[in-house]
Amino acid sequence: MADVVTCKCLIGGQWTEARTERFADVWNPSTGELIARTPLCANEDVDRAVRAAQAAFPAWRDTPPPDRARVMFRFRNLLERNADDVARICTREHGKTFAESRASVQRGVEMIEFACGLPSLLVGENTRNIAPNVDAETVRHPLGVVAGITPFNFPAMVPLWMYPNGLTCGNCFILKPSERVPLSSIRVAELLLEAGVPEGVFSIVHGDKTCVDALLTHPDVKAISFVGSTAVAKHVYETGTAHGKRVQAAGGAKNHMVVMPDAELHPTVRGMLHSAYGCAGERCMAGSLAVAVGDVADELVAHFADEVAKIRVGRTDVPEAAVDMGPVISRQHLDRVLGYIDSAEREGAKIVLDGRKVKVANSPEGFFVGPTIIDHVQPEMTVAREEIFGPVLPFVRVKTLDDAIALGQRCQYGNGAVIFTNSGPAARKFKHEFPAGMIGVNLGVPAPMAWYPFTGWRNSFFGDLHIQAREGMLFYTQQRMIMTRWFEPAQIDKHDPVWRPGKS
Repeated sequence: MADVVTCKCLIGGQWTEARTERFADVWNPSTGELIARTPLCANEDVDRAVRAAQAAFPAWRDTPPPDRARVMFRFRNLLERNADDVARICTREHGKTFAESRASVQRGVEMIEFACGLPSLLVGENTRNIAPNVDAETVRHPLGVVAGITPFNFPAMVPLWMYPNGLTCGNCFILKPSERVPLSSIRVAELLLEAGVPEGVFSIVHGDKTCVDALLTHPDVKAISFVGSTAVAKHVYETGTAHGKRVQAAGGAKNHMVVMPDAELHPTVRGMLHSAYGCAGERCMAGSLAVAVGDVADELVAHFADEVAKIRVGRTDVPEAAVDMGPVISRQHLDRVLGYIDSAEREGAKIVLDGRKVKVANSPEGFFVGPTIIDHVQPEMTVAREEIFGPVLPFVRVKTLDDAIALGQRCQYGNGAVIFTNSGPAARKFKHEFPAGMIGVNLGVPAPMAWYPFTGWRNSFFGDLHIQAREGMLFYTQQRMIMTRWFEPAQIDKHDPVWRPGKS
Protein backbone atom coordinates (compact mmCIF):
# COMPACT_ATOMS: atom_id res chain seq x y z
CA MET A 1 0.00 0.00 0.00
CA ALA A 2 3.00 2.34 0.41
CA ASP A 3 3.20 2.79 -3.36
CA VAL A 4 -0.53 3.43 -3.82
CA VAL A 5 -1.16 7.04 -4.87
CA THR A 6 -4.21 8.97 -3.64
CA CYS A 7 -5.25 11.31 -6.46
CA LYS A 8 -5.93 14.99 -5.87
CA CYS A 9 -8.27 17.46 -7.49
CA LEU A 10 -7.09 20.52 -9.39
CA ILE A 11 -9.07 23.55 -8.17
CA GLY A 12 -8.06 27.19 -8.50
CA GLY A 13 -4.71 26.20 -9.97
CA GLN A 14 -3.77 24.11 -6.91
CA TRP A 15 -3.68 20.36 -6.36
CA THR A 16 -5.93 19.77 -3.37
CA GLU A 17 -7.40 16.83 -1.50
CA ALA A 18 -11.06 16.09 -2.13
CA ARG A 19 -13.49 16.52 0.75
CA THR A 20 -14.86 13.00 0.64
CA GLU A 21 -14.52 9.70 2.44
CA ARG A 22 -15.41 7.63 -0.64
CA PHE A 23 -12.69 6.30 -2.96
CA ALA A 24 -12.42 4.03 -6.00
CA ASP A 25 -9.54 1.65 -6.72
CA VAL A 26 -7.26 2.04 -9.74
CA TRP A 27 -5.67 -1.20 -10.92
CA ASN A 28 -2.78 -2.18 -13.13
CA PRO A 29 -4.75 -4.49 -15.46
CA SER A 30 -1.61 -6.39 -16.48
CA THR A 31 -0.97 -7.60 -12.94
CA GLY A 32 -4.19 -7.06 -11.02
CA GLU A 33 -2.28 -4.86 -8.53
CA LEU A 34 -3.75 -1.79 -6.86
CA ILE A 35 -1.81 1.33 -7.93
CA ALA A 36 -3.97 4.32 -6.93
CA ARG A 37 -7.11 5.51 -5.17
CA THR A 38 -9.48 7.99 -6.78
CA PRO A 39 -11.59 10.25 -4.57
CA LEU A 40 -15.28 10.18 -5.40
CA CYS A 41 -16.18 13.84 -5.13
CA ALA A 42 -19.61 15.14 -4.24
CA ASN A 43 -21.33 18.51 -4.50
CA GLU A 44 -18.90 20.42 -2.27
CA ASP A 45 -15.82 19.70 -4.41
CA VAL A 46 -17.71 20.36 -7.64
CA ASP A 47 -18.98 23.65 -6.28
CA ARG A 48 -15.46 24.70 -5.25
CA ALA A 49 -14.22 24.01 -8.77
CA VAL A 50 -17.13 25.87 -10.37
CA ARG A 51 -16.66 28.92 -8.15
CA ALA A 52 -12.92 29.02 -8.94
CA ALA A 53 -13.71 28.74 -12.65
CA GLN A 54 -16.31 31.50 -12.46
CA ALA A 55 -13.81 33.79 -10.80
CA ALA A 56 -11.25 33.10 -13.52
CA PHE A 57 -13.68 33.40 -16.44
CA PRO A 58 -13.88 37.20 -17.01
CA ALA A 59 -10.12 37.63 -17.42
CA TRP A 60 -9.77 34.50 -19.59
CA ARG A 61 -12.77 35.50 -21.72
CA ASP A 62 -11.18 38.90 -22.34
CA THR A 63 -7.76 37.45 -23.14
CA PRO A 64 -7.25 37.90 -26.92
CA PRO A 65 -7.82 34.64 -28.81
CA PRO A 66 -4.25 34.66 -30.22
CA ASP A 67 -2.90 34.79 -26.65
CA ARG A 68 -5.15 31.90 -25.60
CA ALA A 69 -3.87 30.00 -28.64
CA ARG A 70 -0.27 30.68 -27.61
CA VAL A 71 -0.94 28.79 -24.38
CA MET A 72 -2.06 25.88 -26.56
CA PHE A 73 1.10 26.13 -28.68
CA ARG A 74 3.22 25.79 -25.53
CA PHE A 75 0.98 22.98 -24.27
CA ARG A 76 1.33 21.14 -27.57
CA ASN A 77 5.14 21.33 -27.42
CA LEU A 78 5.22 20.14 -23.82
CA LEU A 79 2.94 17.19 -24.53
CA GLU A 80 4.98 16.15 -27.53
CA ARG A 81 8.20 16.28 -25.50
CA ASN A 82 6.61 14.26 -22.68
CA ALA A 83 4.55 11.93 -24.88
CA ASP A 84 6.44 8.77 -23.89
CA ASP A 85 5.98 9.54 -20.19
CA VAL A 86 2.23 10.07 -20.64
CA ALA A 87 1.99 6.90 -22.75
CA ARG A 88 3.69 4.82 -20.07
CA ILE A 89 1.21 6.09 -17.46
CA CYS A 90 -1.67 5.32 -19.83
CA THR A 91 -0.37 1.80 -20.39
CA ARG A 92 0.05 1.17 -16.68
CA GLU A 93 -3.46 2.24 -15.66
CA HIS A 94 -5.35 1.06 -18.75
CA GLY A 95 -3.46 -1.91 -20.19
CA LYS A 96 -2.94 -0.75 -23.77
CA THR A 97 0.33 -1.66 -25.41
CA PHE A 98 2.87 1.15 -25.31
CA ALA A 99 2.53 1.62 -29.09
CA GLU A 100 -1.25 2.03 -28.73
CA SER A 101 -0.87 4.47 -25.85
CA ARG A 102 1.75 6.46 -27.74
CA ALA A 103 -0.50 6.67 -30.80
CA SER A 104 -3.40 7.89 -28.67
CA VAL A 105 -1.23 10.66 -27.23
CA GLN A 106 -0.30 11.70 -30.76
CA ARG A 107 -3.98 11.99 -31.63
CA GLY A 108 -4.31 14.25 -28.60
CA VAL A 109 -1.43 16.39 -29.89
CA GLU A 110 -3.34 16.80 -33.16
CA MET A 111 -6.39 18.03 -31.25
CA ILE A 112 -4.26 20.71 -29.60
CA GLU A 113 -2.86 21.64 -33.02
CA PHE A 114 -6.41 22.18 -34.25
CA ALA A 115 -7.17 24.33 -31.21
CA CYS A 116 -4.09 26.44 -31.96
CA GLY A 117 -5.82 27.49 -35.19
CA LEU A 118 -9.16 28.39 -33.61
CA PRO A 119 -8.66 32.17 -33.81
CA SER A 120 -9.21 31.84 -37.57
CA LEU A 121 -12.60 30.17 -36.91
CA LEU A 122 -13.72 32.61 -34.23
CA VAL A 123 -13.98 35.46 -36.73
CA GLY A 124 -17.48 36.83 -37.27
CA GLU A 125 -19.35 38.19 -40.28
CA ASN A 126 -19.93 41.81 -41.25
CA THR A 127 -22.21 43.60 -43.67
CA ARG A 128 -21.90 47.33 -44.27
CA ASN A 129 -25.11 49.21 -45.02
CA ILE A 130 -27.44 46.28 -44.49
CA ALA A 131 -29.94 49.15 -44.16
CA PRO A 132 -29.28 52.86 -44.78
CA ASN A 133 -26.33 53.80 -42.57
CA VAL A 134 -26.75 50.57 -40.57
CA ASP A 135 -23.97 47.98 -40.28
CA ALA A 136 -24.49 44.40 -39.04
CA GLU A 137 -21.97 42.01 -37.55
CA THR A 138 -21.80 38.72 -35.68
CA VAL A 139 -19.44 37.92 -32.81
CA ARG A 140 -18.81 34.57 -31.13
CA HIS A 141 -18.66 34.56 -27.31
CA PRO A 142 -17.58 31.79 -24.92
CA LEU A 143 -20.28 30.20 -22.77
CA GLY A 144 -18.59 30.44 -19.36
CA VAL A 145 -17.88 27.38 -17.21
CA VAL A 146 -18.11 24.11 -19.18
CA ALA A 147 -17.34 20.51 -18.23
CA GLY A 148 -16.16 17.25 -19.77
CA ILE A 149 -16.91 13.73 -18.55
CA THR A 150 -14.62 11.14 -20.14
CA PRO A 151 -14.40 7.32 -20.33
CA PHE A 152 -11.75 4.81 -19.30
CA ASN A 153 -10.76 3.55 -22.73
CA PHE A 154 -8.61 6.50 -23.88
CA PRO A 155 -7.34 8.20 -20.71
CA ALA A 156 -5.11 10.72 -22.51
CA MET A 157 -6.83 11.20 -25.87
CA VAL A 158 -10.55 11.67 -25.24
CA PRO A 159 -10.18 14.54 -22.74
CA LEU A 160 -8.07 16.27 -25.39
CA TRP A 161 -11.02 16.03 -27.79
CA MET A 162 -12.71 18.53 -25.49
CA TYR A 163 -10.75 20.98 -23.40
CA PRO A 164 -8.23 22.41 -25.92
CA ASN A 165 -11.20 23.62 -27.99
CA GLY A 166 -13.20 24.71 -24.95
CA LEU A 167 -10.31 26.67 -23.46
CA THR A 168 -9.17 28.32 -26.68
CA CYS A 169 -12.74 29.51 -27.28
CA GLY A 170 -12.46 31.39 -23.97
CA ASN A 171 -14.29 29.08 -21.56
CA CYS A 172 -13.14 27.75 -18.21
CA PHE A 173 -13.14 23.95 -18.26
CA ILE A 174 -13.78 21.35 -15.54
CA LEU A 175 -12.68 17.79 -16.40
CA LYS A 176 -14.15 14.72 -14.70
CA PRO A 177 -11.95 11.85 -15.94
CA SER A 178 -12.94 8.23 -15.45
CA GLU A 179 -12.33 7.21 -11.88
CA ARG A 180 -10.72 4.03 -13.26
CA VAL A 181 -7.91 5.87 -15.09
CA PRO A 182 -7.21 9.27 -13.50
CA LEU A 183 -3.41 9.26 -13.67
CA SER A 184 -3.00 10.13 -17.36
CA SER A 185 -5.31 13.15 -17.05
CA ILE A 186 -3.42 14.37 -13.99
CA ARG A 187 -0.07 14.18 -15.79
CA VAL A 188 -1.38 15.99 -18.87
CA ALA A 189 -2.92 18.66 -16.62
CA GLU A 190 0.49 19.25 -15.07
CA LEU A 191 1.79 20.04 -18.55
CA LEU A 192 -1.12 22.40 -19.19
CA LEU A 193 -0.31 24.28 -15.99
CA GLU A 194 3.33 24.45 -17.06
CA ALA A 195 2.18 25.91 -20.37
CA GLY A 196 0.75 28.87 -18.49
CA VAL A 197 -2.99 28.35 -18.24
CA PRO A 198 -4.18 30.76 -15.50
CA GLU A 199 -5.41 29.57 -12.12
CA GLY A 200 -9.01 28.38 -12.17
CA VAL A 201 -9.25 28.24 -15.97
CA PHE A 202 -8.77 24.45 -15.97
CA SER A 203 -9.90 22.16 -13.15
CA ILE A 204 -10.11 18.44 -12.42
CA VAL A 205 -12.63 16.77 -10.14
CA HIS A 206 -12.91 13.01 -9.71
CA GLY A 207 -15.87 10.82 -9.03
CA ASP A 208 -18.73 8.56 -10.04
CA LYS A 209 -22.42 9.24 -10.71
CA THR A 210 -22.69 11.57 -7.69
CA CYS A 211 -20.01 13.84 -9.13
CA VAL A 212 -21.47 13.62 -12.63
CA ASP A 213 -24.93 14.60 -11.41
CA ALA A 214 -23.46 17.51 -9.45
CA LEU A 215 -21.98 18.85 -12.71
CA LEU A 216 -25.18 18.17 -14.66
CA THR A 217 -27.35 20.07 -12.21
CA HIS A 218 -25.04 22.91 -11.16
CA PRO A 219 -26.65 26.16 -12.32
CA ASP A 220 -23.33 27.76 -13.28
CA VAL A 221 -22.12 24.96 -15.59
CA LYS A 222 -23.27 25.97 -19.08
CA ALA A 223 -22.32 22.96 -21.22
CA ILE A 224 -21.38 19.30 -20.84
CA SER A 225 -19.33 17.11 -23.17
CA PHE A 226 -19.53 13.36 -22.57
CA VAL A 227 -18.15 10.11 -24.01
CA GLY A 228 -19.19 6.73 -22.61
CA SER A 229 -21.90 4.08 -22.78
CA THR A 230 -25.28 4.76 -24.39
CA ALA A 231 -27.21 4.36 -21.14
CA VAL A 232 -25.09 6.98 -19.38
CA ALA A 233 -24.99 9.22 -22.48
CA LYS A 234 -28.78 9.30 -22.50
CA HIS A 235 -28.86 10.14 -18.78
CA VAL A 236 -26.30 12.91 -19.27
CA TYR A 237 -28.22 14.37 -22.20
CA GLU A 238 -31.63 14.26 -20.54
CA THR A 239 -30.44 15.55 -17.17
CA GLY A 240 -28.17 18.23 -18.61
CA THR A 241 -30.70 19.63 -21.06
CA ALA A 242 -33.42 19.54 -18.39
CA HIS A 243 -31.18 21.89 -16.39
CA GLY A 244 -30.72 24.27 -19.31
CA LYS A 245 -27.31 23.13 -20.53
CA ARG A 246 -25.88 22.44 -23.93
CA VAL A 247 -24.95 18.76 -24.14
CA GLN A 248 -22.98 16.62 -26.58
CA ALA A 249 -23.08 13.00 -25.43
CA ALA A 250 -21.36 10.25 -27.41
CA GLY A 251 -22.57 6.74 -26.54
CA GLY A 252 -21.92 3.12 -27.43
CA ALA A 253 -21.53 1.38 -30.76
CA LYS A 254 -21.89 -1.83 -32.73
CA ASN A 255 -19.70 -1.10 -35.74
CA HIS A 256 -20.34 -3.36 -38.73
CA MET A 257 -17.53 -4.50 -41.02
CA VAL A 258 -19.08 -5.63 -44.31
CA VAL A 259 -16.91 -7.82 -46.57
CA MET A 260 -17.97 -8.23 -50.20
CA PRO A 261 -17.00 -11.27 -52.32
CA ASP A 262 -14.68 -9.11 -54.47
CA ALA A 263 -12.68 -7.68 -51.54
CA GLU A 264 -8.90 -8.03 -51.55
CA LEU A 265 -8.54 -10.68 -48.87
CA HIS A 266 -5.13 -9.92 -47.35
CA PRO A 267 -5.57 -6.16 -46.70
CA THR A 268 -9.16 -6.83 -45.64
CA VAL A 269 -8.06 -9.30 -42.98
CA ARG A 270 -5.33 -6.94 -41.79
CA GLY A 271 -7.79 -4.04 -41.50
CA MET A 272 -10.37 -6.16 -39.69
CA LEU A 273 -7.79 -7.56 -37.29
CA HIS A 274 -6.54 -4.16 -36.15
CA SER A 275 -10.08 -2.83 -35.91
CA ALA A 276 -11.46 -5.67 -33.79
CA TYR A 277 -8.49 -6.33 -31.50
CA GLY A 278 -6.64 -3.04 -31.23
CA CYS A 279 -6.71 -1.77 -27.62
CA ALA A 280 -8.22 -5.17 -26.70
CA GLY A 281 -11.41 -4.10 -28.48
CA GLU A 282 -12.09 -1.40 -25.87
CA ARG A 283 -12.83 1.49 -28.19
CA CYS A 284 -16.04 2.95 -29.53
CA MET A 285 -14.80 2.70 -33.14
CA ALA A 286 -13.72 -0.95 -32.91
CA GLY A 287 -15.09 -3.28 -35.55
CA SER A 288 -17.49 -5.35 -33.47
CA LEU A 289 -19.59 -7.29 -36.01
CA ALA A 290 -18.24 -8.83 -39.21
CA VAL A 291 -20.78 -9.28 -42.01
CA ALA A 292 -19.67 -11.70 -44.73
CA VAL A 293 -21.62 -11.24 -47.97
CA GLY A 294 -22.21 -14.11 -50.40
CA ASP A 295 -19.68 -16.89 -50.77
CA VAL A 296 -16.72 -15.08 -49.17
CA ALA A 297 -17.47 -16.30 -45.62
CA ASP A 298 -15.62 -19.63 -45.43
CA GLU A 299 -12.37 -18.35 -46.93
CA LEU A 300 -12.57 -15.10 -45.00
CA VAL A 301 -13.10 -16.76 -41.61
CA ALA A 302 -10.34 -19.33 -42.21
CA HIS A 303 -7.77 -16.75 -43.31
CA PHE A 304 -8.81 -14.37 -40.53
CA ALA A 305 -8.49 -17.08 -37.87
CA ASP A 306 -4.98 -17.97 -39.10
CA GLU A 307 -3.84 -14.37 -38.68
CA VAL A 308 -5.62 -13.71 -35.38
CA ALA A 309 -4.05 -16.82 -33.85
CA LYS A 310 -0.66 -15.09 -34.21
CA ILE A 311 -1.63 -12.23 -31.86
CA ARG A 312 0.58 -12.28 -28.76
CA VAL A 313 -1.30 -11.51 -25.55
CA GLY A 314 0.52 -10.48 -22.39
CA ARG A 315 1.63 -7.85 -19.94
CA THR A 316 2.02 -4.40 -21.42
CA ASP A 317 3.58 -2.74 -18.37
CA VAL A 318 6.93 -4.45 -18.92
CA PRO A 319 9.39 -2.24 -20.83
CA GLU A 320 9.58 -3.21 -24.50
CA ALA A 321 7.11 -6.05 -23.97
CA ALA A 322 6.87 -8.21 -27.09
CA VAL A 323 3.08 -8.39 -27.10
CA ASP A 324 0.37 -7.28 -29.52
CA MET A 325 -2.58 -7.11 -27.15
CA GLY A 326 -2.91 -6.41 -23.44
CA PRO A 327 -5.59 -7.00 -20.80
CA VAL A 328 -9.04 -5.47 -20.44
CA ILE A 329 -9.61 -2.74 -17.88
CA SER A 330 -10.85 -4.65 -14.80
CA ARG A 331 -11.85 -7.98 -13.31
CA GLN A 332 -15.51 -7.02 -13.63
CA HIS A 333 -15.11 -6.14 -17.30
CA LEU A 334 -13.22 -9.38 -17.93
CA ASP A 335 -16.15 -11.35 -16.48
CA ARG A 336 -18.53 -9.35 -18.68
CA VAL A 337 -16.60 -10.16 -21.87
CA LEU A 338 -16.29 -13.84 -20.95
CA GLY A 339 -20.05 -13.88 -20.33
CA TYR A 340 -20.69 -12.77 -23.92
CA ILE A 341 -18.58 -15.65 -25.26
CA ASP A 342 -20.49 -18.05 -23.02
CA SER A 343 -23.83 -16.68 -24.29
CA ALA A 344 -22.81 -17.15 -27.94
CA GLU A 345 -21.94 -20.75 -27.25
CA ARG A 346 -25.24 -21.35 -25.44
CA GLU A 347 -27.21 -19.78 -28.30
CA GLY A 348 -25.66 -22.09 -30.89
CA ALA A 349 -22.85 -20.09 -32.52
CA LYS A 350 -19.49 -21.68 -33.34
CA ILE A 351 -16.43 -20.58 -31.34
CA VAL A 352 -13.65 -20.60 -33.94
CA LEU A 353 -10.97 -19.09 -31.70
CA ASP A 354 -11.59 -19.13 -27.96
CA GLY A 355 -10.04 -16.32 -25.91
CA ARG A 356 -11.26 -17.88 -22.68
CA LYS A 357 -8.31 -20.28 -22.87
CA VAL A 358 -5.56 -17.67 -22.87
CA LYS A 359 -2.98 -17.86 -20.07
CA VAL A 360 -0.30 -15.30 -19.30
CA ALA A 361 2.40 -17.11 -17.39
CA ASN A 362 4.08 -14.11 -15.74
CA SER A 363 0.79 -12.55 -14.62
CA PRO A 364 -1.80 -15.01 -13.37
CA GLU A 365 -3.85 -12.21 -11.74
CA GLY A 366 -4.01 -9.97 -14.83
CA PHE A 367 -7.32 -9.26 -16.56
CA PHE A 368 -6.64 -11.18 -19.77
CA VAL A 369 -8.94 -12.57 -22.44
CA GLY A 370 -7.55 -13.63 -25.78
CA PRO A 371 -8.80 -12.61 -29.23
CA THR A 372 -12.02 -14.50 -29.96
CA ILE A 373 -13.78 -15.34 -33.23
CA ILE A 374 -17.41 -16.49 -33.25
CA ASP A 375 -18.90 -17.76 -36.52
CA HIS A 376 -22.42 -18.64 -37.70
CA VAL A 377 -23.90 -15.92 -35.51
CA GLN A 378 -27.56 -15.17 -36.13
CA PRO A 379 -28.78 -11.54 -36.07
CA GLU A 380 -30.98 -12.12 -33.04
CA MET A 381 -28.13 -13.50 -30.89
CA THR A 382 -26.87 -11.39 -28.01
CA VAL A 383 -23.35 -10.97 -29.42
CA ALA A 384 -24.79 -9.65 -32.69
CA ARG A 385 -26.95 -7.01 -30.99
CA GLU A 386 -25.06 -5.74 -27.95
CA GLU A 387 -21.80 -3.85 -27.55
CA ILE A 388 -19.22 -6.27 -26.10
CA PHE A 389 -16.34 -3.79 -25.76
CA GLY A 390 -13.69 -6.47 -25.79
CA PRO A 391 -11.58 -8.58 -28.20
CA VAL A 392 -14.50 -10.60 -29.53
CA LEU A 393 -15.59 -10.57 -33.20
CA PRO A 394 -18.84 -12.29 -34.21
CA PHE A 395 -19.40 -13.20 -37.89
CA VAL A 396 -22.85 -12.97 -39.46
CA ARG A 397 -23.39 -14.39 -42.96
CA VAL A 398 -25.78 -12.70 -45.42
CA LYS A 399 -26.54 -13.18 -49.11
CA THR A 400 -26.44 -9.63 -50.48
CA LEU A 401 -25.30 -6.10 -49.76
CA ASP A 402 -28.95 -5.14 -49.29
CA ASP A 403 -29.15 -7.76 -46.54
CA ALA A 404 -26.07 -6.25 -44.87
CA ILE A 405 -27.57 -2.76 -44.98
CA ALA A 406 -30.85 -4.09 -43.61
CA LEU A 407 -28.91 -5.67 -40.75
CA GLY A 408 -27.48 -2.25 -39.94
CA GLN A 409 -30.92 -0.65 -40.07
CA ARG A 410 -32.09 -2.99 -37.32
CA CYS A 411 -29.18 -2.01 -35.08
CA GLN A 412 -29.85 0.57 -32.34
CA TYR A 413 -26.40 2.13 -32.75
CA GLY A 414 -25.00 4.28 -35.53
CA ASN A 415 -21.41 5.16 -34.75
CA GLY A 416 -19.34 3.69 -37.59
CA ALA A 417 -19.39 1.08 -40.34
CA VAL A 418 -16.95 -0.04 -43.03
CA ILE A 419 -17.09 -1.96 -46.29
CA PHE A 420 -14.31 -3.90 -47.98
CA THR A 421 -14.83 -4.13 -51.73
CA ASN A 422 -13.36 -3.44 -55.17
CA SER A 423 -16.75 -2.32 -56.48
CA GLY A 424 -17.32 1.40 -56.78
CA PRO A 425 -21.11 1.03 -57.03
CA ALA A 426 -21.20 -1.20 -53.94
CA ALA A 427 -19.08 1.27 -51.96
CA ARG A 428 -21.22 4.19 -53.13
CA LYS A 429 -24.44 2.41 -52.16
CA PHE A 430 -23.02 1.50 -48.76
CA LYS A 431 -21.74 4.95 -47.85
CA HIS A 432 -25.05 6.59 -48.77
CA GLU A 433 -27.44 4.00 -47.30
CA PHE A 434 -25.81 2.41 -44.24
CA PRO A 435 -27.23 4.13 -41.12
CA ALA A 436 -24.04 5.25 -39.39
CA GLY A 437 -22.37 8.61 -38.94
CA MET A 438 -18.81 7.53 -39.82
CA ILE A 439 -18.20 5.35 -42.88
CA GLY A 440 -15.02 3.65 -44.08
CA VAL A 441 -14.22 2.12 -47.43
CA ASN A 442 -11.41 -0.47 -47.40
CA LEU A 443 -10.19 0.54 -43.94
CA GLY A 444 -11.03 -0.87 -40.55
CA VAL A 445 -11.46 2.18 -38.33
CA PRO A 446 -13.11 5.29 -39.82
CA ALA A 447 -12.26 7.46 -36.81
CA PRO A 448 -11.96 11.11 -37.87
CA MET A 449 -8.83 13.17 -37.50
CA ALA A 450 -8.98 16.35 -35.42
CA TRP A 451 -10.15 18.45 -38.38
CA TYR A 452 -13.40 16.47 -38.80
CA PRO A 453 -16.24 15.91 -36.31
CA PHE A 454 -16.92 12.63 -34.51
CA THR A 455 -20.34 12.15 -36.07
CA GLY A 456 -22.16 9.29 -34.36
CA TRP A 457 -25.85 8.75 -35.18
CA ARG A 458 -28.86 7.19 -33.49
CA ASN A 459 -28.17 5.81 -29.98
CA SER A 460 -24.47 6.48 -30.47
CA PHE A 461 -24.94 10.22 -30.00
CA PHE A 462 -27.31 12.57 -28.19
CA GLY A 463 -27.17 16.24 -29.11
CA ASP A 464 -26.82 18.51 -32.13
CA LEU A 465 -23.18 19.62 -32.33
CA HIS A 466 -20.60 16.85 -32.33
CA ILE A 467 -17.21 16.63 -30.65
CA GLN A 468 -14.07 17.82 -32.52
CA ALA A 469 -13.41 20.19 -35.41
CA ARG A 470 -15.56 23.20 -36.30
CA GLU A 471 -18.62 21.69 -34.59
CA GLY A 472 -16.62 21.68 -31.36
CA MET A 473 -15.96 25.41 -31.77
CA LEU A 474 -19.66 26.05 -32.38
CA PHE A 475 -20.58 24.00 -29.31
CA TYR A 476 -18.30 25.98 -27.00
CA THR A 477 -19.39 29.43 -28.23
CA GLN A 478 -22.61 31.39 -28.68
CA GLN A 479 -23.27 33.91 -31.41
CA ARG A 480 -24.27 37.54 -30.95
CA MET A 481 -25.63 39.75 -33.74
CA ILE A 482 -24.96 43.51 -33.47
CA MET A 483 -26.55 46.29 -35.55
CA THR A 484 -24.92 49.73 -35.47
CA ARG A 485 -25.91 53.17 -36.71
CA TRP A 486 -23.78 56.33 -36.34
CA PHE A 487 -25.05 59.79 -37.16
CA GLU A 488 -23.09 62.61 -38.73
CA PRO A 489 -23.96 65.95 -37.03
CA ALA A 490 -25.20 67.39 -40.32
CA GLN A 491 -27.72 64.57 -40.63
CA ILE A 492 -29.44 65.34 -37.32
CA ASP A 493 -32.57 67.55 -37.51
CA LYS A 494 -33.20 68.59 -33.92
CA HIS A 495 -36.60 70.08 -34.88
CA ASP A 496 -37.87 66.82 -36.41
CA PRO A 497 -40.37 65.17 -34.03
CA VAL A 498 -39.28 61.88 -32.57
CA TRP A 499 -42.41 60.17 -33.87
CA ARG A 500 -45.51 61.01 -35.84
CA PRO A 501 -48.11 58.79 -37.49
CA GLY A 502 -46.86 57.35 -40.75
CA LYS A 503 -43.19 57.83 -39.89
CA SER A 504 -41.04 54.86 -38.89
